[in-house]
Amino acid sequence: MTSTAPSGRHHIELVMGMAVSIDIRDLHVPVAAIDDVVEWLHHVDATFSPYKQESPISAIGRGQLGFDDVDDEVRDVLRLCEQLRLDSDGSFDAFEVPAPNGTRFDPCGVVKGWSIEHAAEILEQRGCRNFCINAGGDIALRGSPVGDESWTVGIRHPVDDQRLATVVTGSGRLAVATSATYERGAHIINPHTGQPTTDLASVTVVGPDLTLADAYATIVFVMGLDGLEWLEKHPDYDGYVITHDDTTYWTPGFADYRASE
Repeated sequence: MTSTAPSGRHHIELVMGMAVSIDIRDLHVPVAAIDDVVEWLHHVDATFSPYKQESPISAIGRGQLGFDDVDDEVRDVLRLCEQLRLDSDGSFDAFEVPAPNGTRFDPCGVVKGWSIEHAAEILEQRGCRNFCINAGGDIALRGSPVGDESWTVGIRHPVDDQRLATVVTGSGRLAVATSATYERGAHIINPHTGQPTTDLASVTVVGPDLTLADAYATIVFVMGLDGLEWLEKHPDYDGYVITHDDTTYWTPGFADYRASE
């Protein structure tokens, strides 16, 4: 018999240098569901953080560990990084960006979304059907907040933090990821130049999987406006771009996610 706690649960965990909000709306929630997610997120932090000199990722960056020296989980992330590099023609390249540990290997551009998407899968395996996981503005959604209502996600304006740039709405399985410079400054590196890129003010990508939505948002940010054309080649993913003069552009499919104004 599964132990449950009534009327949903909400938890905020400080991990991976950010606050991760877990909001479960199911009437009954297995007690261990959030505990399992929290354990997973701290495992990801210990394994993949380029801020921790003792992490396997830092050891890979220093050349102390190779592909055959790490476990399947790390190898899967390395393969994903390579797939994204090839798909983006090098606009995503985890091995060509400066890392906090002093190396040139930083997979954070995909690990964050990947880890939160897996956290959502953990909740599903525990029987949760309606929930939102928000990791610093990158969001994995399932089901609905209540009844037949849709989830509503406000996208922060990159200049005016007192207003929203747009509002995304949807139900079922949905991911929303935003790349911008308003929180951490010019931190998104163009691997082709080795320099921060600031051509755009903000990029939001929506789709069914946060692993790819998060990585695609970074890629489009690096590519600039041409990135929207690249994104259109990826079924089920759509994007919304804001330039520094407050002009907005989006892929045709993004209109399906915008709340009525």
